[in-house]
Amino acid sequence: MGDVEAFARLVRRWHARLLRHARYFTRDTEAAQDVAQDTWMAIVRGIRALHDPAHFRAWAFHIVANKARDWVRREQARRRATRQVEAEPTSDGGTLSGEIERVRAGLTELEPGQRCILTWFYLEEMSLADIAEALEIPVGTVKSRLFHARNALRARLKET
Repeated sequence: MGDVEAFARLVRRWHARLLRHARYFTRDTEAAQDVAQDTWMAIVRGIRALHDPAHFRAWAFHIVANKARDWVRREQARRRATRQVEAEPTSDGGTLSGEIERVRAGLTELEPGQRCILTWFYLEEMSLADIAEALEIPVGTVKSRLFHARNALRARLKET
């Protein structure tokens, strides 16, 4: 029990500073929170290797910096990939970003239930079973609703 209390004191004392340091690197509040959480996980896993508590500050800030750099690299790679994909020409001479906007616009025209199920399945990559659990309905009903939502979106896209 003493370890839990000691860890709680450590978090209370250092979390705001680690979060601020993460925000400095990422310039994104949500990303900084993720980085800080990853940092605390690394601290929990490695605290026994820290032989001198006086070095905690430098050690923890080093972990934050590494986790934040990892996040920045992943984010830069994601942005590059997104720009490349969006710039790809489509068969009708437009760009993929134009098609993406067209699909987004079509989604906004759907009823909320259809928009929700399509978003969960395709954007959030939830399984049919996860959607069924979230909606508290059978998997077969999810399949049926997904089928109808796809058809509704297809019809909206044909109209434009």
